[in-house]
Amino acid sequence: MTNTKSVRRRQQGRIFPEFTIPPEELARRQAEKNARGQKARVVFDQVCPQLIADHYNWFIVIEPNSGDYFIDPDIAIAEKKARQKYPSGWIITFRINETGACDRI
Repeated sequence: MTNTKSVRRRQQGRIFPEFTIPPEELARRQAEKNARGQKARVVFDQVCPQLIADHYNWFIVIEPNSGDYFIDPDIAIAEKKARQKYPSGWIITFRINETGACDRI
């Protein structure tokens, strides 16, 4: 008989109030997320006109702090390329088209 240990992830919420994230921390995280998104959008807006003719509807993965980007028609491969260079960095994915949207809502 093998001894397998299950790992339970701590969840936030009203059942475990000690794990609830304070509103100030949530606001700070949201502001950081928005700032990263804006940095990535600036890079996307700069390179998209050059790439759109030859790589329409490909995926572009941008590391917002460095401005490096990786493109591929397959989203998994584009993200893999980015993770090879930035294994723990933030990456943001766009689609090379008029809006940058990856999918429809």
